Amino acid sequence: MINEEKVKIMTKLAMYEQGKGRKHLPVSKYYRSDYIGLALIKNFFLVTIGYILIVAAIGVYFGEYLLENIHKMNLIAMGIYLVIGYVVVLVVYSLMTYIQYSVKYYKAKKSVRQYYSELTELSKIYAREDKKMSGRGATGGYRK
Repeated sequence: MINEEKVKIMTKLAMYEQGKGRKHLPVSKYYRSDYIGLALIKNFFLVTIGYILIVAAIGVYFGEYLLENIHKMNLIAMGIYLVIGYVVVLVVYSLMTYIQYSVKYYKAKKSVRQYYSELTELSKIYAREDKKMSGRGATGGYRK
């Protein structure tokens, strides 16, 4: 006989694994600090590449002006501004990344916690069924 409660739980688990579980289950394998740390490392490289590309694009756009007036410019001050701008952009994006991935981690953990409680419930149902089945003989009757 089909256990409707078991089928409902299994369906719910399968839907989770195909839906939100695809994103949340891999996240739950990490410690919080590792998950956020990896995101911050990726953020560092992406912000650095992006900042270099933006500065290069601005340099190309104003290339003629820069070449004509480079002898008049204070290159040390311009270098300091570029470094300060990089640090500010990096700090802002790192804070945003930290907040985003912290929220994402906690949502995933909460979701996976519910998933594991459903798995535990399913395991209990299987244990009850095994207990019932072990009480019966090969013909389906009860042992004496």
